Amino acid sequence: MNPDETTTTPEQSPGAPSPAVAPPPLTVSTAAAEASRDGVTAKAHSISLRKLNAFYGDTHAVRDVDLQYAANQVTAMIGPSGCGKSTLVRCINRMHEEIPGARSTGEILLDDLDLQGTGIDVVSVRRAIGMVFQKPNPFPTMSIYDNVAAGIRLSGTRGVNVKQRVEESLRGAGLWEEVKDRLGQPGIGLSGGQQQRLCIARTIAVEPEVILMDEPASALDPISTLKIEELVHELKKRYTIVIVTHNMQQAARVADTTAFMLNGELVEHAATDKIFSKPDDSRTEEYVTGKFG
Repeated sequence: MNPDETTTTPEQSPGAPSPAVAPPPLTVSTAAAEASRDGVTAKAHSISLRKLNAFYGDTHAVRDVDLQYAANQVTAMIGPSGCGKSTLVRCINRMHEEIPGARSTGEILLDDLDLQGTGIDVVSVRRAIGMVFQKPNPFPTMSIYDNVAAGIRLSGTRGVNVKQRVEESLRGAGLWEEVKDRLGQPGIGLSGGQQQRLCIARTIAVEPEVILMDEPASALDPISTLKIEELVHELKKRYTIVIVTHNMQQAARVADTTAFMLNGELVEHAATDKIFSKPDDSRTEEYVTGKFG
């Protein structure tokens, strides 16, 4: 594909069966996206969890969690290893159910839309709820340009100028100035921190509603970690962000609110400064002060 061309979606052939239920649109408006690119905070979307439970076979990993992620805010998920925080995050974009024997119950609402409801297209959910993983995972056989363009092409978005969107996404990820003269080189050739920002650019290229980050800086050096944290501050102008982290200092630096999980249960969710200075639950205080975990 010529990078200057726009992508289109094929028309449905005559006589082809229609989907039983057409998935509702899960993309922000063009106006909101343009406003956010001009530095204006765009209205993002909230995520609400109601009685969310997650299982691995007979193992009950997440237990009756009620939690709301506010629009245009960063929420940090903290807790010891195995407490269920990564499982909970993967439930939000329905990746958890891809594991054999895994399932979840309860409601996951994007504003008022139940993402686990009947007729919801899972592919649309995963486009609306972007995911950045702990280890950078650029497509190894693709160039920097094609890594970012891949999601746009696969989603078949109508009328998108791919070249322009790639540049916008790389700028949004704080990577454009570093790679603009080598877009045709392999993405895998970038440094670890650059690869992670490339993956973030790939995520925002399809203009999701929410971005989930599962320990996005745990494998990076301090300078790269700082760049990721600065990027998170910028991205919340456009998106709702959930970040799983074991780094208490990172949670304190980047998060507006923090949720503490223990043994699959949500112990406490409050403003980050409250969680780290005067939490309501003694278990939260013991964890953030390093007495366990």
